[in-house]
Amino acid sequence: MDFAKARINMVEQQVRPWDVLDTRVLDVMETLPRERFMPEPYQALAYADSEIPLGHGENTLPPVVVGRLLQAVSPQPTETILEIGTGSGYVTACLAHLAARVDSIERIDDLRLAARNRLTDLGLDNAHLRTATVTRDWTPPRPRYDAIILTGGMTEYDDFLEPYLTLGGRLFVVTGDGPIMEAQLITRTTEDDCRHEGLFETRVKPLVGFEPKPAFEF
Repeated sequence: MDFAKARINMVEQQVRPWDVLDTRVLDVMETLPRERFMPEPYQALAYADSEIPLGHGENTLPPVVVGRLLQAVSPQPTETILEIGTGSGYVTACLAHLAARVDSIERIDDLRLAARNRLTDLGLDNAHLRTATVTRDWTPPRPRYDAIILTGGMTEYDDFLEPYLTLGGRLFVVTGDGPIMEAQLITRTTEDDCRHEGLFETRVKPLVGFEPKPAFEF
């Protein structure tokens, strides 16, 4: 399979038509070998517009969501990024190309180790991976970040990460329940306030601990 051609087709036929026009984002997605972040049985599907199973009940984000996510957050070469949900490490690698440093948190150690090996093989040494389960009282590795990205969703938005944003810092999260969820960008405008912006509709798996509350039957 010609993966280089598949990457170009992914960008031109999927990502760009979904209003991803940031040239830095498009360049990264066109050059980064996404197939190397997929489990071997699924490498031929690396550039399909779909989720890919990673094991442990986890999936990748579709390429179009990755593109919109990166464009919305717009990581800059001097910035430090927090990613919650390393998964395959593909988004981590994109962020590592775009920003100065990435701290990435993954609750499943097998996924963290596999992602770390992929990043090492590609010579990306500015991404730092940790195993942890993120809860509302969890403390990030650093006191402030220029951007925070959640690759899993929240049924109901919780602002517990907002205090860790720098002034002007951006937080990407998908909220809601059911087949349609909303991607949001939260930007810290002052020390005491944040602006919320709806971006697009999608669907992602909720983060553990942020799932829908069980319905009670009577």
